Amino acid sequence: MKNNTNKTLIKSLALSCSMLVLLGACEQKKAVEPTKPTVAEATAFIEDAGKQLIEASVHLGQLEWVNANFITSDTNALVASADEEFLLLSVSLANQAKEYQGLMLPADVARKFEMLKQANVLPAPNNADKTARLAVIKADLNATYSTGKVDMDGTQKSLGDVSDIIASDRVPERLLEAWDGWRKISKPMKDDFAEMVAIANEGARELGYTDVGAMWRSGYDMDPDDFAKSADKLWGQVKPLYDALHCHVRSKLSDHYGDRVVGDEGAIPAHLLGNMWAQSWSNIYPLVKPEGSDAGVDITSALKKNDYDAIKMVKTGEDFFSSLGFDPLPDTFWDRSLFVKPKDREVTCHASAWNLDNKDDIRIKMCTKVNEEDFITVHHELGHNYYQRAYNNQNAFHITGAHDGFHEAIGDMVALSITPDYLKTIGLIDEVPSADADIALLMQRALDKVAFLPFGLMVDKWRWQVFSGELTPDTYNSGWWALREEYQGIKPGNERPADAFDPGAKYHIPGNTPYMRYFLAHVLQFQFHQAACQQAGWEGPLHRCSVYGNKDVGARLNAMLEMGASKPWPDALEAFTGTRDMDGSAVVAYFEPLKVWLDEQNKDRSCGW
Repeated sequence: MKNNTNKTLIKSLALSCSMLVLLGACEQKKAVEPTKPTVAEATAFIEDAGKQLIEASVHLGQLEWVNANFITSDTNALVASADEEFLLLSVSLANQAKEYQGLMLPADVARKFEMLKQANVLPAPNNADKTARLAVIKADLNATYSTGKVDMDGTQKSLGDVSDIIASDRVPERLLEAWDGWRKISKPMKDDFAEMVAIANEGARELGYTDVGAMWRSGYDMDPDDFAKSADKLWGQVKPLYDALHCHVRSKLSDHYGDRVVGDEGAIPAHLLGNMWAQSWSNIYPLVKPEGSDAGVDITSALKKNDYDAIKMVKTGEDFFSSLGFDPLPDTFWDRSLFVKPKDREVTCHASAWNLDNKDDIRIKMCTKVNEEDFITVHHELGHNYYQRAYNNQNAFHITGAHDGFHEAIGDMVALSITPDYLKTIGLIDEVPSADADIALLMQRALDKVAFLPFGLMVDKWRWQVFSGELTPDTYNSGWWALREEYQGIKPGNERPADAFDPGAKYHIPGNTPYMRYFLAHVLQFQFHQAACQQAGWEGPLHRCSVYGNKDVGARLNAMLEMGASKPWPDALEAFTGTRDMDGSAVVAYFEPLKVWLDEQNKDRSCGW
């Protein structure tokens, strides 16, 4: 809503100066200055803008859901059109908001204006043609990723198929074929991706940011440069733990594959780590497990032994949240979610959580497999849904997490309570392993959680360099691998082609999902878990604590979730943990017994890369 003050010009009298002299005066009339907008008008504008964006986002979300579940050229076009409309609306509102620049606004109102500028992950410039082009590129990139196929074994394999090979095969040549094959699907993305970056950067500059990366870093209630330093500080806290894990894993892989595949020094070839992106290493646990330690819990085998299917896995996740005092999921969740991959159509299998009406229409979309990884993922996605429902009465600008890392951390915090004691309580295992199995249990979890940390950090560090221009299309791929080696100690499985665009083989790059949230979540989930265990009065090792059934913890957790983004994130963090700073020390405390063990194993090894 624009300022509606009349801007009337007072026309000068049609009298000659000589006539005015006769009248005894020669006045020059000036235009009346428009009145400046008021704080009340700014407040009314931002509230109306929020309502418009919410209404538009519901329509866009419905079409995105259909497109993700029925990928065709028609649904791609529908999403591109709706996305264009949303981009045009957000650009228009952002331009109207400039009328209120310079006003001394209350802090909460000023914060909403900043949120308005960040309504789109990729902002469009004030140019209809470029806005339309940006929407088309986004839809095309997502479709290219979601429909990608790998030619292998005389057939065309999906991402799920080649991921299974990476997870379970132990023939290095076959692993490399699957790994390299998936990266071929992203080669055609590079030119469109570069064009998209240029358009979005133009939009970001019109909003007052130096580039899109600076805009993303501004979304944390702090200066963007200070946020980057905060992320580096968190990494510094957990890096020694990662370094120790890397050293042990590399040594064990060398023992298994031999020096010709992986040596005792240097970076680890990415295709050997059990995950298509080497972001989680849990699938290679049998190769690196502690010798002489009692076995941990094989959750995958336990799920299959107890006849779990996708629905039973989700029901078990719901039961955990119910035990904390949360209301059951609505019937519409079960009617409208996608739990398994359909056989008759293309879908986006990347797991995700949705709230289609910003109220109660919560859903998940997964091509669920009965294994430990997806059992954990179910809890992760449900965490999003329960968070979405908790804050659904907030203002339009506040129906989101305190920051995006909070949103990703909630379900994972709950999953940290999937301990052997909990598994026995729900009947998945018959006996709880003794304390002698703790190192094995911690190793299993570290291969997932600790191994992820540097990957979670470097993905957006790469994009920040892309948005700033430090990396150009010619150096996109080399810059990607330079960061992967610097932070992860990982290298490509083979020499990469000159036209490779390996970043595009990770969903969040063509999907334009900021990734720093996952790094922050892998720190926050342990901080939340530690606080929850303290609230529950737990006095044992942090890794053995489960808050299943503790409604007092659930009430405090829900109080934080209900805040949404209504307050700066330190306020939300303090509400649950008692501290206002994100802190990696809980990660270190959780894995302390494993770190001691790893240091002993590594004492005669050459660590680092």
